[in-house]
Amino acid sequence: MNAEPEVITDDISMMEPVGTAVEQVVTKTGQSMVARRDQSSAPAAVTPMDMIDRALVAGADPATLEKLLALQERWEANQGRKAFDEAMASAKAGIPTIRKNRTVDFTSSKGRTHYRHEDLAEIAATVNPILGKYGLSYRFKTTNAPNEPITVTCVITHRQGHFEETTLSGPRDDSGNKNAIQQVGSTLTYLQRMTLKAALGLAAAEDDDGKASDQTSGPITEEQASKVRALIEETGTDISKFCQYLGIDAIPEIPASELPRVLTMLQKKRSAA
Repeated sequence: MNAEPEVITDDISMMEPVGTAVEQVVTKTGQSMVARRDQSSAPAAVTPMDMIDRALVAGADPATLEKLLALQERWEANQGRKAFDEAMASAKAGIPTIRKNRTVDFTSSKGRTHYRHEDLAEIAATVNPILGKYGLSYRFKTTNAPNEPITVTCVITHRQGHFEETTLSGPRDDSGNKNAIQQVGSTLTYLQRMTLKAALGLAAAEDDDGKASDQTSGPITEEQASKVRALIEETGTDISKFCQYLGIDAIPEIPASELPRVLTMLQKKRSAA
């Protein structure tokens, strides 16, 4: 006597039930719908596409085929997401610390601005070969409506189709002596770098160019350096030993954050004299 036909309703955990119509189609095909099994191997997984093929053989009605096609789409989306996550994990593990290759140094009415950062070309040269190795790529989408912040979206895409987006917005960069077009360009470049770094999970805390308006992030101004030199001369302090003590090569390299301590130290020495 032949064995009772096995009913396959859902061999993949992520699938949702597609109704009794699908079950009836699968049951109707009997033994032809059961994956061939070798006694020495594990049962073969049944995909939605397998179920569609068998449903066509069994003469399934259009409604049942539509449900199976929807099931196939969900299955493919899930497979794409898992492949994306695996590729991103592998890529992140291979991306090294990105070298800061640019220096910004200018003085405005707000004072001196000085910082280092990695430009977009340096980031791209570092990450592109690694992303490509794992089937990943990126692109940018930009919006710049009048009287609204500039918005940049970085889209990371895997070769299987799954993608994820990271969006940031910011005002036009009016630092320095930039004209209107340069202000837009500066903000676009900055947001492209930041969205790419955020999308890849790179350490944004290591990037210090967001401190452009923070006057304690760089060295002291020339006016402040002149004041320090005057106190050094007045107190008879050895400049070379003084710089060695602070770990600098010259007075203008004194960090702005250290200026209060330096002035206090020299003023106390002057009072003691």
